[in-house]
Amino acid sequence: MTTISSRELNQDIGAAKRAAAVSPVVITDRGKPAFVLMTHEEFRRMSGEKAGPTMLDLLASEDASGIDIDFERPAPAGRQVTF
Repeated sequence: MTTISSRELNQDIGAAKRAAAVSPVVITDRGKPAFVLMTHEEFRRMSGEKAGPTMLDLLASEDASGIDIDFERPAPAGRQVTF
């Protein structure tokens, strides 16, 4: 796990983000651990949050036979043309 100071974070946020892509980064404030920077995916995994089903999952389920989806097309941009 990488540890950086608040000052280092402010000077090079890109380096901190690259390090957090590999593993969580501890950010210190006055020499003491204060924050942790990690990817959203890692946060979700650690918090136990589960991703909900995708639209494809819902449509592939057995209960999908009763689903009726009405897609409305927006009016085309620009001027109306008559022929």
